Amino acid sequence: MHTIVAMQSGPHCRQNSKMSAVIVVHGGAWAIPDDLAKASVDGVKAAAAEGFAVLRNGGAAMDAVESAVRALEDNDVFNAGHGATLNAEGEVEMDAIIMDGRTLACGAVLSVKNIANPVSLARAVMEKTDHVALTDTGANMFAQSIGMATVPTDELVTSYQRKEWEKHKKYLTGVKEDFNTQWAHDTVGAVAVDCSGNVACATSTGGIRNKMVGRVGDSPVIGCGGYADNLSGAVSCTGHGESILKVTLARLILSHVEQGKSVEEASNMALQYMGERVRGAGGVVVVSPKGQWASAFTTQRMAWAAVANEVLYYGLEPGEKRKEHLS
Repeated sequence: MHTIVAMQSGPHCRQNSKMSAVIVVHGGAWAIPDDLAKASVDGVKAAAAEGFAVLRNGGAAMDAVESAVRALEDNDVFNAGHGATLNAEGEVEMDAIIMDGRTLACGAVLSVKNIANPVSLARAVMEKTDHVALTDTGANMFAQSIGMATVPTDELVTSYQRKEWEKHKKYLTGVKEDFNTQWAHDTVGAVAVDCSGNVACATSTGGIRNKMVGRVGDSPVIGCGGYADNLSGAVSCTGHGESILKVTLARLILSHVEQGKSVEEASNMALQYMGERVRGAGGVVVVSPKGQWASAFTTQRMAWAAVANEVLYYGLEPGEKRKEHLS
């Protein structure tokens, strides 16, 4: 079990803030190959810094996680937005969720195409409809109705993803090899707590390469790919979606927190349970309303970064925690 955890406290937002703000992001838990390692770490560091800039100015956790995940969606190193994988038919199908721990309001989109930032469309579902989730054509119709710009599919697909799709054209190979060898390319996400003690989460993915058309994993499913509640904390998950769905990983972690476990203990217990019960590997980032945070994973690597007290923490390897001061 690979866990990085830190306790954070102390005022550093506005003078009248009640507490410190924290953001933690991940770029996917898998066997990240060496040629993507530096770009993955640089990407999560930049996204965490961007999200923290919102918090530093007294902004809301919801705005911070959306900003951080948009940065990851715009970076074609990651499998979300630009850089999304292709399904069995060579199509892009993306999923995302965002959740406000203050009210439990949430929004999700499933199997959307031609949208550069699915996390923002998920937020629009939350704020502009009476629903929690929209899927496929309906989600794209909604995007059009609110004036959200679409992009050509080719703009979202990198040459790397096209080559990998050609290499693994069968779902069985694409999924099983993706999580048992070097070649998975997974979810991105963020959690944050703002100066008012409100938490939020956001998760976004391009899915598993060569998946069946219409397959949806954990990422846009409340309580699985993400969950946020001011009474316990916020979680964003990454890893093998079918396994995460089976154990409702995000909610399972927070249930352990509610029983008195630290965010570190809760993360390790839930990931261990998932490994033992359904043989699933993955990773999580977690933050509590009081600013405790954790990054944990059971895969070979996970690119992650956190910002608290003007310090940027980050890592990729098991047990690795580096830090530098924000400029």
